[in-house]
Amino acid sequence: MATEGLRALLHSVRYEVLPAKASEEKVLAHVPRDVVVTVTASPVKGLEPTLDLTTRLAGHGYRVVPHVPARLLRDDAHLKEVAGRLREAGVDDVFVPAGDADPPAGDFHGALPVLRRLGELGSPFARVGVTGYPESHPIIDDDITVQAMWDKREHATYIVSNLCFDPRVLGEWLVRIRRRQVELPVHVGVAGPVQRAKLLAMATKIGVGESTRFLTRHPSWFLRFAAPGGYAPERLLTRARDALTAPSSGVAGLHLFTFNQIAETERWRRALLDRLGG
Repeated sequence: MATEGLRALLHSVRYEVLPAKASEEKVLAHVPRDVVVTVTASPVKGLEPTLDLTTRLAGHGYRVVPHVPARLLRDDAHLKEVAGRLREAGVDDVFVPAGDADPPAGDFHGALPVLRRLGELGSPFARVGVTGYPESHPIIDDDITVQAMWDKREHATYIVSNLCFDPRVLGEWLVRIRRRQVELPVHVGVAGPVQRAKLLAMATKIGVGESTRFLTRHPSWFLRFAAPGGYAPERLLTRARDALTAPSSGVAGLHLFTFNQIAETERWRRALLDRLGG
């Protein structure tokens, strides 16, 4: 039964991509149209590359979910402009994190005010995602992150969990948020079959300032990738399978961080489905 549940999760995937120069070409070449594509946003480059790639991929028939970090929005007029452009492109799903821009670009310092404002604007998007943190946030206490999900529950329709490499921690987090009556479905964040050297190269391409923040805030990620035997996403999924597939966990699918290793991620997913008999 758990194997069937894992197959279902692998069919309900989202691929997170960065709006780099070759991203559109890679998605078109390797990602089936039934796979949701999410597009990140950079504190260094701003929202424009995200909006541009989102519009182009939506034009190719993909269901695209742009990241709209609160701290990249200048003001209310900017939020209205962004929402209008996305709706015009046919986008009906957005992911709204607080974001890492420091200082913020304008009036919004966190996700909740943006979520409330979207509601006041008539809820232009049918689906709205917010962030969950199975492993501790670098600067926010664990209880505060769970409380934040509770505060956002009336304005959001799902949670995307940040990366977690420990199946025990992931399972305990799912239990804890449900005990706190956070009932939104969860898309569990999992790193794809990324190679450490390529991850370091991608972090460098993101931009010097942002790359420094990336490395500083996530040193454990690189230790995981450098561990003996390397990192294998199927090991994490196998060990966390019971927690991920338990009906009480409310896991809706997997959110795969591709780090723009898009072809490798899709090959891995297909190969694992074949091994699972699906």
